Amino acid sequence: MKTAFITGANRGIGFETAKQLLQKGFYVYLGSRNMENGTKAIQKLKAENLTNVEAIEIDVTDNDSVKNARIEIGKKTDTLDVLINNAGINGGTPYTALEASKEQFLSAFDTNVFGVASVTQAFIDLLRKSPEPRIVNVSTSVGSLTLQSDPNWMGYNFAKYVVYGSSKAALNMFTVHLAYELRGTPFKVNAVCPGYTKTDFTGYNGGEVEEAGKRIVKYALLDKNGVTGRFISEETNPTTGEIPW
Repeated sequence: MKTAFITGANRGIGFETAKQLLQKGFYVYLGSRNMENGTKAIQKLKAENLTNVEAIEIDVTDNDSVKNARIEIGKKTDTLDVLINNAGINGGTPYTALEASKEQFLSAFDTNVFGVASVTQAFIDLLRKSPEPRIVNVSTSVGSLTLQSDPNWMGYNFAKYVVYGSSKAALNMFTVHLAYELRGTPFKVNAVCPGYTKTDFTGYNGGEVEEAGKRIVKYALLDKNGVTGRFISEETNPTTGEIPW
């Protein structure tokens, strides 16, 4: 049975992604910063007869918490097939470049970039033992420098969230380097935008969470001929999915 670890999976897109991987026969380690919330999420899944799942407490901004999560999962399996770095924050208001505070930037980068790097480094040994390891870094088209500077982009006049966008642009760069360092191996590493989705993250505006989950799962299940080192947004580009950095 293949295994997956998803950070920030007790709600929203992360929860839906866990659900869909369980439906496809995975054993899922559901990461949650708060164990009580993680346990509630597990109960919801088990109520749908999705039982191959357990909660793992992890705060991606806390090195000790990341190490403890690696220890806990290491007690249960010696191989991890999929890592989905889903945990993220938007940095809060104000959203503008002239008003956003240093503290907002630090907080967003701590979760969206440094946390992803820490988790990836902590679990890379388990991933290396998989015959087809996959890493999906959950990103956003808002983090595309090319789109953000294109007046013809559909989000040009309203998707201006400087803290969130800057942190995701940095995450994209991390993804490029990670894919490069793992070139010539069975790894597939991609940055995937699930799209603007109805969750508490967006005030329940946008598309359906099921579609967002499918977009992430698709790149968690790539075969040996799948792409790597790419930036994907099927919402933005339904044809090939690839969008410019």
